Amino acid sequence: MSSLNKKILIASCGMNCGICLGHLRSKNRCLGCRIDDINKPVYCVKCIIKNCETFKNGKAKYCFECNKFPCARLKQLDKRYRTKYNMSMIENLGNIKNFGIRKFLKNEKQRWMCSKCGGSICVHRGFCLSCEQKK
Repeated sequence: MSSLNKKILIASCGMNCGICLGHLRSKNRCLGCRIDDINKPVYCVKCIIKNCETFKNGKAKYCFECNKFPCARLKQLDKRYRTKYNMSMIENLGNIKNFGIRKFLKNEKQRWMCSKCGGSICVHRGFCLSCEQKK
């Protein structure tokens, strides 16, 4: 996958869609938060963060560019992901801001790569959907 395509898989909130169950599954595969897709669940289409006026007006690519960062919705989402999946959107956004998207993508690839088959570990399942190797 090209660098441009990998960048598209990083949502405005800092979610790496490349490790999301919706993107990794084979049936009704989601193409990522930044891509309009009929296969997305309603909660993804209606996402408050994705539909934020800051992004609709094209003023920003990531939440850290907003003067309300981190907003209540992002804090809530981040808390859920920290607790359930040991991953932080706010930390991801900080890394993108401080080190750039290329370095972030490189680190994410190493962090979520399956040691057995080289596939991606699913953040929501904690294992590789291709070979079932645990993180």
